[in-house]
Amino acid sequence: MRGDAPARRGLAADTGLAMLVLVVVGTAITADLGDRSSGPGPASYAFGGLFAVLMFARRRFPVATLLLTAGALIVYYRLSYPPIGLAPPVAAALYSAAEQGRLRWSAGTAGALLVVSTTQRIMEGDDVAYLLGFETMTSAGLMATAIALGDSVRARRGWRAELDGQAHAARLERERESARRVEQERLRIARDLHDLMAHTVSVISLHTDVARESLRDAPEVAERSLAAARGACSDVGRELRLTLSALRAGDGPDEGPAPGLDRLDALTATAAAAGLDIDLRTSGRPVRLPAIADATAYRVLQEALSNVLRHAGARSVRVELDYGTDELLISVQDDGRGAGNAGAGGWGLTGMRERLSLLGGALRTSSPVEGGFVVQASIPLEERS
Repeated sequence: MRGDAPARRGLAADTGLAMLVLVVVGTAITADLGDRSSGPGPASYAFGGLFAVLMFARRRFPVATLLLTAGALIVYYRLSYPPIGLAPPVAAALYSAAEQGRLRWSAGTAGALLVVSTTQRIMEGDDVAYLLGFETMTSAGLMATAIALGDSVRARRGWRAELDGQAHAARLERERESARRVEQERLRIARDLHDLMAHTVSVISLHTDVARESLRDAPEVAERSLAAARGACSDVGRELRLTLSALRAGDGPDEGPAPGLDRLDALTATAAAAGLDIDLRTSGRPVRLPAIADATAYRVLQEALSNVLRHAGARSVRVELDYGTDELLISVQDDGRGAGNAGAGGWGLTGMRERLSLLGGALRTSSPVEGGFVVQASIPLEERS
């Protein structure tokens, strides 16, 4: 099992550390370098085994392991067993406590052992200069090294955990951003399809009505209307293929860019063929718009004219494009029924507002006192950073 691997590695490390403690302490006991010791014996080796066995509890009970090791060491020396040093028996316990974040316990226990040991040996008549200048400093250095090593391992583990947490947070943020972009693209495609179908169905409906009414009395008018309806069908087929190509993301050849203001004449001609008197005015100095702004301007005009055709009952409409220094102002005003052509309950105006808000633009609508309905849109001429 995958979860058993860390446990096996931990057990192997504890076993290795226990064996190391047992070998070091057992060697010191066997060497018996003390002048006043009672000599090696089973009891002294039992203490060595105790120091080793405590290593298996160091992970779950680091402080208890440290205190038991220190207490056993004091008892060991009180029984005058062969000297085994101060640092070797407790170094592993000091390391383990520091590794588990018990730095104060490690430092406090090490300091207490040094004070007790040094005081006891001075009282026993050991050479103070040798004791303080060599043995105590050596033991203190070994203990400090064990504590520092354990604390550095803990700090490194925490650092790696923090990096893992940051990487996880970054991954979640990328996933959220990806989901947000997918949602935005889905909404954009939905708006495109709505605008396209609404405009085309309105044009086809008007032309077929004209063709039906003039089929007997004015066949040539009916023929022109049917031809215009057929042209609208061709246009909607082309744009549907473009939308499907975007959805397939490269499954087929690109059939051209998204529609922009370069197709404004065709758009107004379609509306004129449906019976509207179009007055197109352009002021300011026309400039090339960023691709998304160009497509948005076209879709806003398309939806506004579709609303006029479907809801306004208008005879004429005035379309104005005013190129300013930092934005393009679009105005579509008809002479129809007023607020009735807003398409309330539909997605037309909502879609226009959403498109414009993504660019930092705005949409305003109004019904003048003299009648009709006005749609005004502002589109920044520079892309948002």
